[in-house]
Order: sequence, then structure tokens, then C-alpha cells
Amino acid sequence: MSVFIAGTDTDIGKTLVSSWLCLHSGFSYFKPIQSGCMHETDSEIVARLSGSKIHPEAYRLKEPLSPHQAAKLDHVEIDLLSIELPDQEKIIVEGAGGLMVPINQKYFVIDLIKHLKLPVILVAKSGLGTINHTLLSMEALRRRNIPLQGVILTGPLNASNRTSIEDYGEISVLAELPQLIDIDKESLKAIPIPAQLHKFL
Repeated sequence: MSVFIAGTDTDIGKTLVSSWLCLHSGFSYFKPIQSGCMHETDSEIVARLSGSKIHPEAYRLKEPLSPHQAAKLDHVEIDLLSIELPDQEKIIVEGAGGLMVPINQKYFVIDLIKHLKLPVILVAKSGLGTINHTLLSMEALRRRNIPLQGVILTGPLNASNRTSIEDYGEISVLAELPQLIDIDKESLKAIPIPAQLHKFL
């Protein structure tokens, strides 16, 4: 089954987590909406770090902004209904920014998840502020009856925040991806997939 990698915010580690999961699982990768094509795109990063098959983006927008703003500058209207999953099983699908980031005047990233009918793994940072952001994101998903498989934390290990998210959110933290000095295929390969996460892949 495919899975949607959502985040509590932008620059939270979704692409790193997607690369790590693709590398260990053999899943292919799909980023429906890419904002920011000036340098290396998220698809290019995942390809470099995992070697997995990459599906073309539905929308490639030049500026590294919220999709609705980047699309406006590119004179493009993002059509939610035109975005469909590639014809392949076992795809890691990565969102753009957080759940409530607008993709056009009507819809948000969370609506894209609902449209694609995928379960979610939520990526959150390990440090200060994560409890609030994670619980709010979980509430938004649950209100829309979107299946949430669990949370992956990124950054320095923080046992207290992990326990709080699990207890207050009544959810499992499936993995903790530590802060890496060197980010490359070998460093990601050295971090095994925990058994409780592997059952979703």
C-alpha cells in the first residue's frame, strides 16, 4: 500500500524521511506539487539519496513559496482533481509544507490527501513546539477521517516529547530519525527501519 508523508510544518524533514523510507523499502516516490525549482528539487534529492524510481511531479512551480502563491506567479491554477497517483503499487507520496498549506483558493494539502485516499505518516520535529504542532495536525487529520498510521520524529532525540505525543495523541511514534552530520545514502542506510514502522511498508 502507498502512504502519504505529511508534515507539521515546512522544512520539517519530510524529504529526508521519504528518502530513508524509499531506500529501505524499495518504494517509488511521488511529489505531486513541487514549489521551488531553482536548485535541487525534492524528487532529485530522493533520487540521489535512495536510488528509487521517481515519478514526475503533477506541478513544478519555480518559486519556493506556498503552492497557491507559487502557482499564481507561474500563471498556473492547481487543479486538485487532475492529480492522480501513478499506476504503481507502493509509492511514498510527499506533501508540500504542512497540512493546512493552500494549494489554490479552495483546497489545502490535507484535501489532496483526502482526494488520493491514502493513509498518513506524520513527520514532526523532536524539539520545542512539537507537541502543539503535532497534536493540532493529528486533530485535523482525524476530523476528516484520514487514517493516521503514526508519527516519525526528526532531530535530536527527545524522550519527553516523544512520550507526550504518544500519550496525549494516543498514537505511536514509529521512528526517530536523529540529527545527521553527513546526509548521504550511506548514512541513511545505516539507520534501520524499526519493526513497528516496517509493517506499514
